[in-house]
Amino acid sequence: MISKKDIIEFLKEIEVEDLVKNVQLMGDTAIIDMLSHSPAMHEKKRMEVAMHAAFEDKFGKDLKLKLNISVEVPEKQEIKGKNIPGIKNIIAIASGKGGVGKSTVASNLAISLKKLGFKVGLLDADIYGPSIPVMFDVENAKPTSKDHKMVPIESYGIQLLSLGFFSGANQAVVWRGAMASKAIHQLIHDADWGELDFLLIDLPPGTGDIHLSIVQEVPVTGSVIVSTPQHVALADVKKGVAMFQMPEINVPVLGIIENMAYFVPKELPENKYYIFGKKGAQKLAESLDLPLLGEIPIIQSIREASDYGRPAALQEDELIPNIYIEIAKNMIESLVSRNKNLPPTEAVRITTMAGCSSK
Repeated sequence: MISKKDIIEFLKEIEVEDLVKNVQLMGDTAIIDMLSHSPAMHEKKRMEVAMHAAFEDKFGKDLKLKLNISVEVPEKQEIKGKNIPGIKNIIAIASGKGGVGKSTVASNLAISLKKLGFKVGLLDADIYGPSIPVMFDVENAKPTSKDHKMVPIESYGIQLLSLGFFSGANQAVVWRGAMASKAIHQLIHDADWGELDFLLIDLPPGTGDIHLSIVQEVPVTGSVIVSTPQHVALADVKKGVAMFQMPEINVPVLGIIENMAYFVPKELPENKYYIFGKKGAQKLAESLDLPLLGEIPIIQSIREASDYGRPAALQEDELIPNIYIEIAKNMIESLVSRNKNLPPTEAVRITTMAGCSSK
């Protein structure tokens, strides 16, 4: 009489025991649950025919065989982006739309972190509108090379790289997504950044190729979203936050910065005029359960400082530097909480086109 042990021994004999998940013997019927590593129907059928032939040859027609074959394709090992040796935290500075002063905020945030005693780098990833060279008064600088690596330009103690160092001031960058992504890869991995506590990445507006390239290239520790108070900007901020929170990307959002929050006349520094709306980013941050890292007023000298190539956070006047220092401290506080409560971010590989359908 055929026993369950006989069946198990035979499965080992024909070397399929690693594919068998369960064996049951009910009277003269053997019920076997098996896996197929191929989703192709013909492969599944081939396995079924081969198993029936083997069992009939071994046990004859006295034993009936019922197979339950399921498909389990082994997970492919994901291609992870490389870490950048020596860099502790990579922070993406993003905005849902253009014109909200994101690059100005990124520049002054970099200076503020430097003033707090950190080693800071700033990567200008806005391929189509690089402005960091102008804001740091190094518009005509050219990075040198060392051991086949680009050496970032240093200005005000910040390590800088930008496509603006390699393209002419009046030269338009007309690139498809693949070329832009390649340029980003080189700026990140083919550079000698040295030891940094923070690498800030100034992203272009929106949610596109460059953003995906960045999260695929490096493990971004967290993101900071810059917005203005008006409704049209806040609507795009929601999309920016949603992008970073997608399961495929999963980059923690450290908080929202409200730029151009109100106007302060130089002659009346205590007066606040809410030109673009009041507390819009604050209300949005509360609704999204995100920290509001700070509000930056419209002050003429902030704009002038960027145009002159000396970020406003370097001013001796305490008002503006203190605003950015407070934002930097709030970002660090959010980052400490993130690093305490969440595992390190991994560089990701986008493996699905979900959300990209035209339907």
